[in-house]
Amino acid sequence: MTKRKISIFLNEQNRSVPEEITAGELRDKEKPGADILVINGFPAREDSILREGDQVVFIRRGETPKKEELEALMVARHTPGVHKRMKKATVGIAGLGGLGSAVAIALARIGVGTLVLVDFDIVDPSNLNRQHFFIDQIGKAKTEAMKEILASINPYVKVITHKVELNRMNIPQLFKMADVIIECFDRAEEKAMILETAAELLPDTFIIGASGLAGYGDSNSIKTWRITGKMYLIGDLEKAAEPGRGLMAPRVGIAAHHQANLAVSLLIDPEKTQARTPDILE
Repeated sequence: MTKRKISIFLNEQNRSVPEEITAGELRDKEKPGADILVINGFPAREDSILREGDQVVFIRRGETPKKEELEALMVARHTPGVHKRMKKATVGIAGLGGLGSAVAIALARIGVGTLVLVDFDIVDPSNLNRQHFFIDQIGKAKTEAMKEILASINPYVKVITHKVELNRMNIPQLFKMADVIIECFDRAEEKAMILETAAELLPDTFIIGASGLAGYGDSNSIKTWRITGKMYLIGDLEKAAEPGRGLMAPRVGIAAHHQANLAVSLLIDPEKTQARTPDILE
């Protein structure tokens, strides 16, 4: 008697397969030699029985997944609606230091479609205490070095780089396609310049800045603050870098991931994004 068919997705393609077929049996038919079996985003055993609607991916260990294979894995992890929105998004990152390098990596991992990276500096040894570069990249432009790193994480993210110093004149042009701009500078006057310029000249774009990240203090003091309708700040709004209280990887990393997480929230559902307004503005 012919077995009833069920519908599954193999590498994002709809397929009809026999009921009660195992992942191993399908692997032997579709991709012999594949030793990584993934069902609905999670590693699976060869004897796992496939069910209606399962998302299935087969990969040979050591091979780079094809675009559709990586997409299928990310869809399974993030859910289809989230991944689709991420793929369509463009995020601009101003500065690739401790904040920006971590933000770029986080957003590449989640599959943001286009990243616009702007920084005029090079990687130097002092950066390695908190920035996501490697010792063999010392002397390279940060834009070039970060593009290399992102390609090794998710080669299917479009990365646009500009090795220039940001100013009031070029900010609107460089970030005109961005849904969200993330400010990742160190110096207060540079932070103020980009936040003010973006708010004035790109009023329809979300802007996420940072203020108060230094030292190694209370992790929970770093919060998300809403300054105006489309402008947010991340940090404790107090602890600036100074002698005896430098910028250190753990706390800077906490703030960077606040920024990346807020960007994802704004891209998916801005109406439901929650943030406290600082008392000084209330």
